[in-house]
Amino acid sequence: MRFALMIEPQQGLSYAEQLEIARLAERLGFEAFFRSDHYRSFPGPDDRPTTDAWTVLAGIARETTRIRLGTLVSPVTFRHPGSFAKVVTTADEMSGGRIEVGVGAGWNEPEHTRLGLAFPEIVERADLMEDELAILHGLWEEPDGWSFQGKKVRIESASFAPKPVQRPHPPIIVGGEGSPRSLRLAARYADEYNMSSSDPDTCAGAFARLDEQCRKIGRDPAAVTHSVMAGLLIGRDEADLAGRAQAQLAFVGEAGTDAGAWLEARRKRWIAGIPTEARAMVARFEAAGAQRIMLQDMLPRDHGMIELAAGELLGRG
Repeated sequence: MRFALMIEPQQGLSYAEQLEIARLAERLGFEAFFRSDHYRSFPGPDDRPTTDAWTVLAGIARETTRIRLGTLVSPVTFRHPGSFAKVVTTADEMSGGRIEVGVGAGWNEPEHTRLGLAFPEIVERADLMEDELAILHGLWEEPDGWSFQGKKVRIESASFAPKPVQRPHPPIIVGGEGSPRSLRLAARYADEYNMSSSDPDTCAGAFARLDEQCRKIGRDPAAVTHSVMAGLLIGRDEADLAGRAQAQLAFVGEAGTDAGAWLEARRKRWIAGIPTEARAMVARFEAAGAQRIMLQDMLPRDHGMIELAAGELLGRG
C-alpha cells in the first residue's frame, strides 16, 4: 500500500506550520503531501485564518526535495481553467516535477459568496469541471494552435509554454464518492480516482464501476489508480486514542461531545484505533481495491500522531 498525508489547513494553519508538516512527512517516508483547497475555516469556528493552496504548495516545493505535493481537491469554481493550468505548471516547474493535481466541482457555498466567487448549481459546476479536465489535457499535451469549444469555456488557437516538467502532464486526480458522472470523467481524463469518506464496501463497488467505465471507452482499467481519502485517528493504546479523540473534538469546536460515540460512528470509514485496528482497516481498503491511501489528518498540530502513523502503517519512524 502507498501512503500520502493529507491535511485541512483551512483550520487556521499558517504557511510555516504547513511547511513543518510537509517536511516531517518527507522525513518519515510518506510518498506525498496533500492539502485541501478551501477559503473558509471549518469544521469548527469559521473565523480562523486560511491560506491559498497553490501559493502554499509552490512555497513548499522550494523547501522540500523528494515528497510529491498536491491538492485534494481544487474546486473548478476558484480559478479559471486556463489560469489554473498555468498555476499548476508553474508549481510543477518549481518542484522539479513533483506536483499532483486534484480536481473537483466545489461544494462549500459560503466560501464562495464571502469572496464574491460565483457558485452556480451543481450541473453547471460539473460542466465546468468537465471543461477543465479537457483543457488541462489540451493545453499540456496538444501543440500550439489547439482550439476547444466546451460547455462553458472556449479556447481559440492556444499558446502554452512552458509545458509541465512531468510529461505528458502532472497526474490528474478526480475526487468523488462514486457518482456516475465522476466515474465517467475519471475514466476519460484522470490518472487516479479518489474515493472520499467512504467505507471499504462502498469503495469496492465504486472501483468496479470505474473499471467498467474504462473498458467501455477502450481504456485499460489499470491506467487509473484507485485511491481512498480516509480520516486518521490513531493512538498507541486506548488511553492515548481517547485523549486524541477528545483533542480532535476540541479542535473542531465540539468539546463535550461523547468521544466514544463520535469515534465509533467513524470507525467504518476512518483508519482509527490502536495500531492493530488501524492496520486491519488498511487491509480492508486494500482488499477493496485501493492502491493508495491519503491519511486525512484532522489534528495536524499533533506531530506525534503523524510519527505514530508512519511507524505503524509505513513501517518507519
